[in-house]
Amino acid sequence: MAFQTDIPFNNLPKLPPKADIETARLLKKAASARSALGELKGVGKLLPNETILLNTLILEEARDSSEIENIITTRDKLYKAFASNSKNIDPATKEVLRYRSALWKGYELVRKKGFISTNMIVEIQEELIETNAGIRKLPGTKLANDKTGKVIYTPPEGENVIRDLLGNFETYLNDKNGIDPLIAMTILHYQFEAIHPFYDGNGRTGRILNVLYLTLNGLLDLPVLYLSSYVIKYKSEYYKLLLRVTTHDEWDDWIAFMLDAVEKTAHDTIKKVHAIRTLLEETITFVKKEKPDIYTKELIELLFDQPYCRIATLVDGGIVARKYAAIYLRELEKIGILKSEKVGRDVIFKNVGLFNLFNKHRTENNT
Repeated sequence: MAFQTDIPFNNLPKLPPKADIETARLLKKAASARSALGELKGVGKLLPNETILLNTLILEEARDSSEIENIITTRDKLYKAFASNSKNIDPATKEVLRYRSALWKGYELVRKKGFISTNMIVEIQEELIETNAGIRKLPGTKLANDKTGKVIYTPPEGENVIRDLLGNFETYLNDKNGIDPLIAMTILHYQFEAIHPFYDGNGRTGRILNVLYLTLNGLLDLPVLYLSSYVIKYKSEYYKLLLRVTTHDEWDDWIAFMLDAVEKTAHDTIKKVHAIRTLLEETITFVKKEKPDIYTKELIELLFDQPYCRIATLVDGGIVARKYAAIYLRELEKIGILKSEKVGRDVIFKNVGLFNLFNKHRTENNT
């Protein structure tokens, strides 16, 4: 039966695709994207520790990936919630923080096991959504146009059908079949979204799988590729090309789009890492001059682990005893490095330069 928008797509073709997916055009794009990822791996070593990248870039990815699904929070709310002990966090911000937890859980699982299984994907989705509903069992899931409400796609139905497709997905994902891994990632992303195995969180889980697949294949050391910012910028194109694979078997433009996303995002992340490094060095020089009595290199590096910190950050980091930590933070506030704010019962301190850096890069990437 040919594809029909309102009938479950139970005859979704299994992988590998029958189309030519390694054309000269696509192999050239894949080579450029791989080169950018190689540069990103190298530039990450410019920072004194991986926490600087993990805490900041994963939160940025969590925020943007959630925004694609219309789960909106501000950068300020997100970083405050991550840094503080406040229980008064709005639902959208909590959901974005769960994305970070799910991505990190997936990364730890992949690093430990060396493969990605259906059960691992279910674990990631459960961490993301805080539910144990698992694979879809009930009929009725349909994807509709946000503006018109018109059904544009009905994913496969029936747990056995879905599990069979996921089994094929898992085999293709873990099989070193000679296909360029970047091209394979784009194929896997389409297939996962087409299977749509869960009641909720499919898009976000699929985007987590992208970066996990790249780490699994050694193209990234850390899960810091920030693809969702590109998807937000070209959201309509992203969904149009996804659907064209389903309706017209048009793989070429879809794969090219995703490879462009990888390359552009890698270059943007490289620029961000260089900017963080420059700001860190400037801050070290400034504090060493203005506050030599409290300066240590370790203190300043700790302030760059994330845009907000609190007294416990300095204590837990072994920088200074609790009775002096507040003094250090207030002294840094006096010279404009930090800015304090009350959140619930907590006082937290914003790294002004780092926070402004991320705002600046987000604005530039959306123009």
